Amino acid sequence: MTTNRILIVEDDKGISDTVALNLRYVGYACVVINNGDTAADYLEEDHSFDLALLDIMLPGADGFELFAHMEKYNIPVIYMTAKTDSESEVKGLKDGAEDYIVKPFEIITLLVRIEKVLERTGRLNRVYRYSDITVDIMNRTVTKCGVLIDFPPLEFDVFAILIKNKNRTISREYLLNEIWGQEYFGDTRTVDVRIANIRKKLGLTDEIRTISKAGYRLEEHKK
Repeated sequence: MTTNRILIVEDDKGISDTVALNLRYVGYACVVINNGDTAADYLEEDHSFDLALLDIMLPGADGFELFAHMEKYNIPVIYMTAKTDSESEVKGLKDGAEDYIVKPFEIITLLVRIEKVLERTGRLNRVYRYSDITVDIMNRTVTKCGVLIDFPPLEFDVFAILIKNKNRTISREYLLNEIWGQEYFGDTRTVDVRIANIRKKLGLTDEIRTISKAGYRLEEHKK
């Protein structure tokens, strides 16, 4: 299955570089453009994107003007902007944007919103690979070297979050909230037990790192 492609149109280089770096870390392919007019011209030649992240206040065409170009090529949009006024948010969403996120934001929040939009629009890559391991989200299967590995539901959910967020530290609290729900008041060591089982089954003792007082990270070193 092909990698999801995301267009980032953002004139603040620090923000665009940070967003692109994190998206590439978790497996997305990104194109970054810092000018609205340039983005409009680029789309005439290449519009095979699964999602666009648009700033609103841009040199050249602004984000609202760019939306028409995205709509022309059926590209879902998340506005990623410093504009906090409700009028801008309402306009963006009424025009047809899938989501609206205000800066500053946590990268993990952006990643979750991206995944939700891709899933809602039927564009989400549902297969993730790590070395010789393949995770099929739709069929809820894990294979290693083509061999099906037995994964109970909770272990599957934990590993799915780790592989979707390769090279990012995921806290125990985040895993508990996402999988067990916000009403869970049990021992956080239940996460540690699942992690230990996953490491053993997949031979990932070194690759799934315990980050002191922070959580866990599935590390993938680029060659």
